[in-house]
Amino acid sequence: MAAEDAFVIVGAGLAGAKAVETLRAEGFDGPVVLVGEDPELPYERPPLSKGYLQGSAERASAYVHEAGWYREHDVQLRSGVRATRLDAAGHLLHLDTGEQLPWAKLLLTTGASARRLPVPGGDLVGVRYLRTFAESDALHEGLVRGEKRVVVVGGGWIGLEVAAAARGFGNEVTIAEPQPTPLHAVLGPDMGEVFARLHRDHGVDLRTGTGVSEFRGSGGAVESVVLADGSELPADLVVVGVGAIPNVALAEEAGLDVDNGILVDAAMRSSAPDVYAAGDVANAFHPLYGRNVRVEHWANALNQGPAAARSMLGQDVSYDRVPYFFTDQYDLGMEYSGLGSKESRVVTRGKPESGEFIAFWLDAEGRVEAGMNVNVWDVTGPIQELIRSKRPVAEDRLTDPDVPLAELAG
Repeated sequence: MAAEDAFVIVGAGLAGAKAVETLRAEGFDGPVVLVGEDPELPYERPPLSKGYLQGSAERASAYVHEAGWYREHDVQLRSGVRATRLDAAGHLLHLDTGEQLPWAKLLLTTGASARRLPVPGGDLVGVRYLRTFAESDALHEGLVRGEKRVVVVGGGWIGLEVAAAARGFGNEVTIAEPQPTPLHAVLGPDMGEVFARLHRDHGVDLRTGTGVSEFRGSGGAVESVVLADGSELPADLVVVGVGAIPNVALAEEAGLDVDNGILVDAAMRSSAPDVYAAGDVANAFHPLYGRNVRVEHWANALNQGPAAARSMLGQDVSYDRVPYFFTDQYDLGMEYSGLGSKESRVVTRGKPESGEFIAFWLDAEGRVEAGMNVNVWDVTGPIQELIRSKRPVAEDRLTDPDVPLAELAG
């Protein structure tokens, strides 16, 4: 086939790598090009704040495929190359090498970037973010010897996992979070308090209800963090985890519809013919919820990339998987399925203080919107079936550990 028949994927992370894998597995034998700005082989991001950061997982375990896989499957991997302009009408992709790649179908899996904290001193040495292998390597080097004063800005998933890793290495850790609890926007106050208690029990100084107003230092290196309440925390190392921003610049400049990500339908098709999007950057219509949803988690990239590839091949695709993510912190392992809301009522099966329980988010009619299993395993399937069924569930049965979840899921 000619170059203009190529399927080009922009963004060489998990979604992009799984998309090219699926193209070959489904029998596409035309040219496939995977373009990625990161110089590394495509890799998964969860290990960067979990096992790899902690030193318990090898670097190679994060790679989506071994180095030889791309050559063996005739995939042209362009690592360390940045796409500078997308000509959607002309079916051309411009690269920072000066090349122009023609394409028949193009998939954007450009992911997201760490949100920067716009306060004085943000450029001081020792103020870190965590999104790439290089950043995880630098952070591990800063934490591994212990006895550092570490301030984590933000009590979200990244912040909490970094805090757990830092404590595991014997560092002094303070978390600054403007909300009343960690994970307040995602889990609400009651379940957020579970994680607040977890970190305090492991020696973390958790400061809630206050943000950061300034980083201070001398000689170009950070020495302290000034909180919005006026208190000043000494710091040898700062890690900022205040969310992520979808990388939509390429799509936006090309005239694609963008709103909190690239807008796509349930088949991952964008507003431009032959252009698709998947993973962190995609704000996709979700048939289960009847609205667009953008999910920044591993499982979404893992499954949405292949869905987009099948759609590019002309297959009938409707991506409707229940959102899922997981975390590991200290001795707590957790899986969360679904999408809870501020209006949801939270009930539990088991006592949260025991360290082993399941929480359910219910709507006004008693239907399960989301479920979170903490140190309870092999229940994700029935929890997701409960969510999919959209049937009201008797609360006394839902919270009774003696009633099998599979029975409720029907």
